[in-house]
Amino acid sequence: MMEKYKEIERSIIKKYRKEIWARFVKAVKDYRLIEENDNIMVCLSGGKDSFLLAKCIQELARHGDVQFEARYVVMDPGYNNVNLQYIKKNAEILRIPIEIFKSDIFEVLNKTQAKSPCYLCARMRRGHLYNKALELGCNKIALGHHFDDVIETTLLSMFYGAEVKTMLPKLHSDNFKGVDLIRPLYLVKEMNIISWVNYNKLNFINCACPLMENKIVGEGINSKRQEIKDLIKFLKKTHKDIDNNIFKALDNINLNCVLGYHKDQKRHTFLDDF
Repeated sequence: MMEKYKEIERSIIKKYRKEIWARFVKAVKDYRLIEENDNIMVCLSGGKDSFLLAKCIQELARHGDVQFEARYVVMDPGYNNVNLQYIKKNAEILRIPIEIFKSDIFEVLNKTQAKSPCYLCARMRRGHLYNKALELGCNKIALGHHFDDVIETTLLSMFYGAEVKTMLPKLHSDNFKGVDLIRPLYLVKEMNIISWVNYNKLNFINCACPLMENKIVGEGINSKRQEIKDLIKFLKKTHKDIDNNIFKALDNINLNCVLGYHKDQKRHTFLDDF
């Protein structure tokens, strides 16, 4: 009988080849996310997306044409023991050799009582991860953001930030030279990740933030993101390709038909060439 972790690996390559593996490989190739001799720090939060990312990168390292190294890192921002043990258990089930390092993010959030704790948490996490990447000698950090994160972030920026911008598949760090951030699950849809999880009878933690557990976080970014999720779900009932169209629009911007844009802190308008 095949061991569970091998069944899970096989499901990515076989059963979910079209929905997950092919889309993962396409993003890696199209956006040049993983290149020869890269040393990648794969970040695992404990959730379904980052664990799938880790398995995909493991498979690519074993069977891909490009030679690269990967370190599988879990930052413990102050998880309770139940959640931490859950992460360790899943890493063992999936045969992912995780390295855990601690930070004081949850403790700081409890003390600051910030109005936007999710935003502050994300910024603090990013800083700790970049520092860890430098410590490990990694030139890239891989995060588990997927297709739905991309289009939701785009609409959040439009509706609540009054600008058109999105989550890019790859970007340079302004403050940590020599370390790039990559998102190899960029083209993978969340519904297919959920299907993969259910098919393999896996269970992962969701947001382990103590503020969420204690319901301190209210009308923040998470509730707004849920609004966007619900909106897209509603629109898909009558326009099944609405999510794909939102994504494609980001790669099909007609600068002849926009009022203005800014690049490198310089503002341009349609009147520049009128």
